[in-house]
Amino acid sequence: MPATTIPSFNDLPPVPGFPQSKCSWGIFDKDGQKDLYGTLNFLTPDVVKSAAAEIREGISVSLNWPIGSIKIPEFFRKSLCHRVLKLEDPTGKVIGYDDEVEFNTQASSQWDSLCHYRHLPTGQSYNSFKPTISTLESDNNLPTLNHWHTRGYLTGRGVLLDFKSYATSKKISYSPFTSHCLAATDLEAIATHQNTPLLPGDILLIRTGFTEALTPLSGPEQASALSTLQVCGLEGSEEMARWLWNHQFSAVASDNLAVEAIPSVVDGVERPATELVLHQWCLALLGMPLGELWDLRGLAEECERIGRWSFFLTSVPLNVPGAVGSPPNALAVL
Repeated sequence: MPATTIPSFNDLPPVPGFPQSKCSWGIFDKDGQKDLYGTLNFLTPDVVKSAAAEIREGISVSLNWPIGSIKIPEFFRKSLCHRVLKLEDPTGKVIGYDDEVEFNTQASSQWDSLCHYRHLPTGQSYNSFKPTISTLESDNNLPTLNHWHTRGYLTGRGVLLDFKSYATSKKISYSPFTSHCLAATDLEAIATHQNTPLLPGDILLIRTGFTEALTPLSGPEQASALSTLQVCGLEGSEEMARWLWNHQFSAVASDNLAVEAIPSVVDGVERPATELVLHQWCLALLGMPLGELWDLRGLAEECERIGRWSFFLTSVPLNVPGAVGSPPNALAVL
């Protein structure tokens, strides 16, 4: 669908049975088939070709925080288990090694699929799907991450809005372990400060310094820092959802725990830490993938050095049928 035919946020249809909310359900459907990609549809061939022009320095930067970096995962999630296995010939001589890796995909850098978090009032995921454990394990027709391989992964123009550096330059005092909220006006101010235009189809990255602050801490120190369940991030609001949709970002990722600030505050009322407002807007209602716990420090340093905060970005999640989440395997090329 051409960008010019995409309805603005205010013109989006309401959620069936819940008319207070807007949604993109059905907008990207084709030939009677329910769409599985959401805002990745903004990454048209023309958008991707234009993004290739961002490769000017020939420098590539990994955006992947090591798996297992959160030493004591929260919310009952499994820690990294890595086993190295010997390969032996019939005489018992070691001829090489294999390894086995087991981990929860939410415990380090990740993409959330559009099945990860529901619209709580209706219990539905993006495009009115209602996934269950059994259908996620058996149904290949849900908006899960393995389908990204069918469309050629995720490639496009990435932009970094470096709030950590911006805050330092503007003498803004904050901690990544507080619920400091970034409003849409803050993001616009950062883009202006960096002289970074925001284009349709962009993959938006937000740096708060969260993973950088956690990295040097021991397991108990990390657990203490995370115990308050307070996280700096994007404002969890309809206004933020409107801003993200109207800019036609194809996806949004951050170096923090949830992209959005935790806890969310709606109409002056603090919501429970498990009731994530922007997750409902982006994943369930708008079909906009969210990336969390990305390692953005090295990218920020390169962007600062060359004076440019846009780049070519590629990401290849694991090709696991029914994948709800996956390491992003993300790379920025400047």
